Amino acid sequence: MEQGLSGTIGVVVVAAGRGERAGASVEGPKQYRRIGGRPVIWHTLKAFLDWPKSGPIAVVIHPDDRSLLDQAVADLPAREELIIVTGGATRQASVLNGLRALQGYGVNYVMIQDGVRPFVDEDLLERVAAGLAAGHVAILPAVPVSDTIKRADASGVITATVPRHDLHAAQTPQSFFYETILGAHERAAEEKAMAFTDDASIAEWAGIPVHLVEGSIDNVKLTVQRDIAMADEKLKGLALPDVRTGNGYDVHQLEAGDGVTLCGIFIVHDQKLKGHSDADVALHALTDALLATCGAGDIGDHFPPSDMRWKGAPSRIFLEHAARIVQAAGGTIMNADISLIAEAPKIGPHRQAMREKLAEILDISLDRCSVKATTNETIGFVGRREGIAAIATATVVYRGA
Repeated sequence: MEQGLSGTIGVVVVAAGRGERAGASVEGPKQYRRIGGRPVIWHTLKAFLDWPKSGPIAVVIHPDDRSLLDQAVADLPAREELIIVTGGATRQASVLNGLRALQGYGVNYVMIQDGVRPFVDEDLLERVAAGLAAGHVAILPAVPVSDTIKRADASGVITATVPRHDLHAAQTPQSFFYETILGAHERAAEEKAMAFTDDASIAEWAGIPVHLVEGSIDNVKLTVQRDIAMADEKLKGLALPDVRTGNGYDVHQLEAGDGVTLCGIFIVHDQKLKGHSDADVALHALTDALLATCGAGDIGDHFPPSDMRWKGAPSRIFLEHAARIVQAAGGTIMNADISLIAEAPKIGPHRQAMREKLAEILDISLDRCSVKATTNETIGFVGRREGIAAIATATVVYRGA
């Protein structure tokens, strides 16, 4: 904690609104619209979950939105620690519900954040925390108003130009000593004072001095559809492509037989590959390469040779399983490349069929499948025709970088 800041910082994220000004969407209210591939509220909550000074987080939602929230935060770390609260008829009532929900958690300070401000960052949170650490009971992050402000009458005629030298645009998280702002909210509810547009104005009404700290021009509130579209474009521009490459290697011994299976294609030969399954070294290597792109172990973890279910099994089963794991993790297979090292049989006459088989199994286009072959120039176990080796490389793009 900052020097002078002793105790726990609770957080109330207000996300119970309907967001009518943003228009209707199949994704639901604006806090659940996707920007940069994730719901708006996902970005907001992640900022606080990632900040090491955050304590318990109460998320205030509309009673109809529980399933939307569950889907939005499904892959957030520590999502099970979120305190889910039902909102009230107004923002003010929703905040009060959130504040009450933090009772019993030992909270000393509280930050109240709009759920649709997804660009709140650690620097801003640190400035607000420093204000609390300095002993200020109420902190308002704000930015100076830069536009010229006009006052107009009901007919639209300008009546005055408002001096802007002391005007500021309020942002969140508006932050307070917890018991102080909870008491102000309770009093406002008891007295039916319901005309407040933010929590700082309730503090002002209650006679609590509110101190400004520097806000952030990036900490915008998403209000209309254009705001959401611009936020989406911003995040797409910032996101790095999550391209991952995995490598796999396999080798199997040759013994007397009638043929080998490579890349799912049977080739008549005077030898066969020895193994628990059909010993397709190419598909085994590619299976390991795919699993490597999402840290899912190797083929032996999923299909142990000790398991008799896989005795003589076609290796496409293993490759299809790896592809499903990649897809479940949000991956799209972009390329599969296999190099076979063998003195015999000749691979060239079968290469096109092998590529087509890979394209079929992985459900990708033929131009994304490559099969190459080389000999070992009569050197080593491959050169002595004692075995065949395969090296595979897979390229996968994952969502949500």
